[in-house]
Amino acid sequence: MASTLLKSASLSLLVTLFGCSEPTQEQSTLENTTGVNLNNIKQHIKTLASDEFEGRGPLTRGEVKTVGYLSEQYKALGLTGAYNSKFLQPVKMAMVTADQNMQLNIGDLSFKAGKDFTARTKQLQPLIDVRDSDVVFVGYGINAPEYDWNDYKNIDVTGKTVVVLVNDPGFATQDDALFTGNAMTYYGRWTYKYEEAARQGAKAVFIVHETAPAAYPWGVVESSNTGTKYTLMDNNLNASELPVMGWLTLNATEQLFKSANLSYQQLKQEALNKNFKATALNLQANLSFKNEVSHAKSHNVVAQITGSESPDEYVVISAHWDHFGTKQTDTGPKIYNGAVDNASGSAATLEIARIMSKMNKEHPFKRSIIFANFTAEETGLIGSEEFASGTIIPTKQMVGLLNIDGMNVLDGTDYILQYGKDLSTMENYLAKAAKAQGRVVKMDPRPQNGLFFRSDHFSLSKQGVPSLLFMSLGDTDPEYIAHKYHKEADDYSADWSLGGVKQDIELIIDIATQLANNGDWPKWTSDSDFKAKRAEDKQ
Repeated sequence: MASTLLKSASLSLLVTLFGCSEPTQEQSTLENTTGVNLNNIKQHIKTLASDEFEGRGPLTRGEVKTVGYLSEQYKALGLTGAYNSKFLQPVKMAMVTADQNMQLNIGDLSFKAGKDFTARTKQLQPLIDVRDSDVVFVGYGINAPEYDWNDYKNIDVTGKTVVVLVNDPGFATQDDALFTGNAMTYYGRWTYKYEEAARQGAKAVFIVHETAPAAYPWGVVESSNTGTKYTLMDNNLNASELPVMGWLTLNATEQLFKSANLSYQQLKQEALNKNFKATALNLQANLSFKNEVSHAKSHNVVAQITGSESPDEYVVISAHWDHFGTKQTDTGPKIYNGAVDNASGSAATLEIARIMSKMNKEHPFKRSIIFANFTAEETGLIGSEEFASGTIIPTKQMVGLLNIDGMNVLDGTDYILQYGKDLSTMENYLAKAAKAQGRVVKMDPRPQNGLFFRSDHFSLSKQGVPSLLFMSLGDTDPEYIAHKYHKEADDYSADWSLGGVKQDIELIIDIATQLANNGDWPKWTSDSDFKAKRAEDKQ
């Protein structure tokens, strides 16, 4: 079949904001208090996670209902739109579907898509063609000056196919003196591997999958890298993006290295040393696949309380509104309502906005506060990446970000989870606010999963904005990850106490209020690209 040309498909959602309904007696009463109202939160979650909202998939009728509902609520609270006085920020996205009838040939070996490897692209081209590309193993594929580590030293990978290890050397050795030991750094994330290889000029990258360092089985890799994927669009059809973003199974990798008369396990061990030298396999890769490409427009919801003294300085409170929508199966449609992930977070932003709007009327905040509900978090942090591009406000004017991605809908706890360690002075605010509640800060129990690098706040962190992540996905519900996370069973329950939601909302308001009034600019404490970006902005 002939390759599909880029469609100028006008899938732009025609969102009509509904007229604000008359407040109920209960709502009118609630306006007289600044306390957290759990009935409000229950109603928001119940609505957003209802079948009527169809799983809140971007670019669906569910999006129209979701962004309409959120906009209506913010408007009713007296907030103003933050995007040219509007509540909806357009997010132009491309939808790219790679034809899975592809085959990867390296030397005399042939690998099957899905079974042995995955491959996709962000380039908006009808055909990706890799021909006679030299294959090179570059260890972890990391270039980190602050750790005196560069796997690309003394090697030119322009136009070549690069094979890299997942995670980082600290996890492999469990040595706290190497990177950050068991806790994953951004250098361990698959997103970084692709970004760095693109900067180095590579044609294709294949990350070797191993379950422990990846933190998920091959089935997750396969399902996450096939089907339709979303990406932001630039004016050059994303030509600067990596042509091939791929994964290899461990079995396929070991076959590959054996065919090159090399030992994968031995080279993997050598890659744990900063003096490791990239190794050419003396083989060439060939891969060709077609893409169906179209483009459309989704939306972030952005609302604002304008500061009284420093209106051009912003505290941002965010949560993503999207989930996985509705999937057609042999047994009928399945709606992925995402009640905890992340209707709970969106509901929290509405309740925080209600409370802080009331507070602002009594004692105006000096700085502005933006409430942002991002689209397409589940498909690659796309909405937050657009927000971080500065189309609404430059990131250098953002004081800090408080991001919510799944709340504790059960009883309250005597602790608050912290994601990332010794990263920024935002952690001091977290500790102080927790102490005021009689709680302690508990470190992420699964630091090897790198959750700090996997939610919307990270789009802003990369642009230098110090951020905190508030997440409770399975921490208080041992059944959640195994049976509900990203599954059809993530539904609203009337049995939830929401005690955890209440205390975390109060904590977030405490931190946001301090930042909105004290004139402080939180700082990065660890050397990183984030710290360098903020320092550059403040010059």
